[in-house]
Amino acid sequence: MIKVIVKDGDLRKAASEGMDEFVDVFVKAIYDAIGGTLTAENMAELNADQITLLAYIMLRDEMMDGGMVQLIHNGYGDFFFKNPFAKAVKQWEMKDLSKLIYNAYPLYRMHQETIERECSDEEFAALYEQFPQFDDIDDEFVENEEKWTAQVAEYIDNNIEKFCIIEE
Repeated sequence: MIKVIVKDGDLRKAASEGMDEFVDVFVKAIYDAIGGTLTAENMAELNADQITLLAYIMLRDEMMDGGMVQLIHNGYGDFFFKNPFAKAVKQWEMKDLSKLIYNAYPLYRMHQETIERECSDEEFAALYEQFPQFDDIDDEFVENEEKWTAQVAEYIDNNIEKFCIIEE
């Protein structure tokens, strides 16, 4: 396992600034430890909680930027739907997010090939009109993002040793 280090001062500062900053201090430390990019090779050096945290941030960023169609088009579908992400967040007591991922899976399977294909910006924009069934999933994510990020922060706070080593 790779050693992920968070400075105590950085943690205290982030905690005083809010939940997003608190979560981000751990995300940044994990990315620093693995060289800035999550790959199949360095994923093996992380534990399940560290991977789940990075996955949540990827999910959040994609969903808040362009929704499920963008997430699938950008090639993250397999990462979320063919790996135990939904199970992992359920173990973090994030049952609503887990349910959202499980509910999106059949739509992903049905439309994956079309959404993932190479296309122009114009064709990509048209995917949103072509697949309105993802709208409810997108809306649910946006409506719950703040709550889910708070749950992530709480899980980290209660399990810091699973994410990093705190140093002075």
